[in-house]
Amino acid sequence: MPPPGGGRAGQGPLRSRGSRRPPGPPPPPRAASPSPASLAARPPAGPAGSRSVLALVTLLSFASRFHRLPEPPHVCWDETHFGKMGSYYINRTFFFDVHPPLGKMLIGLAGYLSGYDGTFPFQKPGDRYEQHNYMGMRGFCAFLGSCLVPFAYLTVLELSKSLPAALLTACILIFDTGCITLSQYILLDPILMFFLMGAVLSMVKCNACADRPFSASWWFWLSLTGVNLAGAMGVKFVGLFVVLFVGLNTICDLWDLLGNLSLSLVMFGKHLLARVLCLILLPLALYTTMFAVHFTVLNKSGPGDGFFSSAFQSQLIGNNLHNVSVPEHLAYGSVITMKNLRMAGGYLHSHWHLYPEGVGARQQQVTAYLHKDLNNLWIIKKHDSDTDLSDPSSPVEFVSHGDIIRLEHKETSRNLHSHQHEAPLTRKHFQVTGYGINGTGDSNDFWRIEVVGRKPGKLIKVLRSQVRLTHVATGCLLGSSGKTLPKWGWEQVEVTCTPYLKDTPNSLWNFEDHINPKLPNISLDVLKPSFAEILLESHMVMIRGNSGLKPKDNEVTSKPWHWPINYQGLRFSGVNETDYRVYLLGNPVVWWLNLFTIGLYLLTAVSTAVALKRGVQLSSELKELSRVVLHGGGQIALGWLLHYLPFFMMGRVLYFHHYFPAMLFSSMLTGITWDTLLKFFAGFLSPSTAARRVYGGGILALVLLIMYSFYLFHPLSYGMIGPMASDPSSPMAGLRWMDSWEF
Repeated sequence: MPPPGGGRAGQGPLRSRGSRRPPGPPPPPRAASPSPASLAARPPAGPAGSRSVLALVTLLSFASRFHRLPEPPHVCWDETHFGKMGSYYINRTFFFDVHPPLGKMLIGLAGYLSGYDGTFPFQKPGDRYEQHNYMGMRGFCAFLGSCLVPFAYLTVLELSKSLPAALLTACILIFDTGCITLSQYILLDPILMFFLMGAVLSMVKCNACADRPFSASWWFWLSLTGVNLAGAMGVKFVGLFVVLFVGLNTICDLWDLLGNLSLSLVMFGKHLLARVLCLILLPLALYTTMFAVHFTVLNKSGPGDGFFSSAFQSQLIGNNLHNVSVPEHLAYGSVITMKNLRMAGGYLHSHWHLYPEGVGARQQQVTAYLHKDLNNLWIIKKHDSDTDLSDPSSPVEFVSHGDIIRLEHKETSRNLHSHQHEAPLTRKHFQVTGYGINGTGDSNDFWRIEVVGRKPGKLIKVLRSQVRLTHVATGCLLGSSGKTLPKWGWEQVEVTCTPYLKDTPNSLWNFEDHINPKLPNISLDVLKPSFAEILLESHMVMIRGNSGLKPKDNEVTSKPWHWPINYQGLRFSGVNETDYRVYLLGNPVVWWLNLFTIGLYLLTAVSTAVALKRGVQLSSELKELSRVVLHGGGQIALGWLLHYLPFFMMGRVLYFHHYFPAMLFSSMLTGITWDTLLKFFAGFLSPSTAARRVYGGGILALVLLIMYSFYLFHPLSYGMIGPMASDPSSPMAGLRWMDSWEF
């Protein structure tokens, strides 16, 4: 018979006795000193309280970003680029940019859905929008910028399990003037940071589901991480940094699973396949789809044609190669254009300008130009004859492999020429110039034309034949170095004659345009490239474009060490006291607090790690704080390093706004670090009320300091009119704490 308690023998009576209490009220609880981990404000720490705070910080974030959003009603800073590119999508006009297409596509979609017709030219900063509807595009960017605050709040809340830490992080981002400014205009930055923070939040949420792998929530957050990685990469190539961040987290996660002996290798394989599927294959599929949409939408010829190959251009409606027929074989007297076969190679080009004094011979410049232009046209002639081959009665003579030819520039009537002077930039190469008068020059104008893989006597096909031009007198090969000339060369690409006789894309050319009324034509449809070829070509063009970026006139560039100290901002609008001025600069208290906290965190993390390594006995509460510092704070510190240090190795031009993704991580690290330290110090105080006052007062003091600094500096984001801060009568004069600030 079972015992009276109804359970197994020996258990029921014990449970009954253990649950009995003597009659009367329960004894009062013993007074206890507060533990560091219990110092978070308890009433809002529950789910309902955290949701209420989340709603509050989200409301403040949206209010700060949408406040005075229509002002100024003119083009500001890089709106001239990305607003114009949004217009290109609406008009389906092909263009070239150094970034992947997702951000511009979303801007164009936002403009289209909000009623913008794509007709505003976006020529230069200061152009007034007038009747054009620009608010949809600005509003879209402001919406995504507003989402950064709740994303950071939820991330810190998950990592620290502390509502005050999450609230402090949210306040830092809400009241940072730089984050507000960057979110209020038609730019890629708020779109990039939206996907970046979405990936970080999704990763942290997925890690929190580690105890229930393959559940619906685990699959959701893992898949959403992959979607956000594709989004970050699809906006800018610096999205690779967050891909690396998530990748390192995934490697550590898989390494821990591999060391878990209770987990079978079959189950480990499932974990590995799940991450390959969601974090590699899914992002790659989405990223490729973006480009498929990009090339499908942009089907009309535009300003970006010249950056791409002739075969690609032939697919663009309105391009002079689209649905046209040209003579198949090259003939003497034909008017042609020559395109270099290196990725983003330009057209052989010349113009009336001469090389400056001290740069080789002072003769006519020959360059490679990336755009269609009448100065790209050349006439192909025999080297030893000046017969007028345009005469309809003259016989057609085709150009053959091995022929010696002369190329006469159609616009200036000067011959393509080389000699043993140094090239402008590539010193071991020879200079290429335009020489002679009305086609009359000398023997340095003679070139041997050769087709790759052809035998002597074979004809040369337009577009399909890859040719090299060998200078007869010196034996060098005509090529494009890929280097951008200074302003005297109109920032076009250097053309040289290289003595290194290698068949590289730099020294290979194809004939694109071919005009000869005496020859029959063929269709160019046979040259249609595959999607994979277009995708590869577009990435090579973007990479080269990124590495070749140079600052514009009067543009404020900066160095990575400038950024964390808030050394110098950027003028978004206005340059004098009569203009409506907006200046991109971080809230000084926020940025210097973040910078100080990075050093403070390193000291705290090292001290904690040493204490644990030495076997110091810690209470359960201090162990939890140590976990937050080393694990939660460590993840965020790694994110900051990955989004900041690579810029020191970049050769391209850099700007202040490149630091803002790293700034998001430093702000989250500030929230976690100060919350942990205040808990630790307050834990040494024995009266409960005193400990709570120290902890709560510390958090409140930081929040109030940040808010007061925002009150002082908010005109930077929302606009200033009147004297510059360098004028003692300016209301901002006392706030110019660094001479490098130019507001």
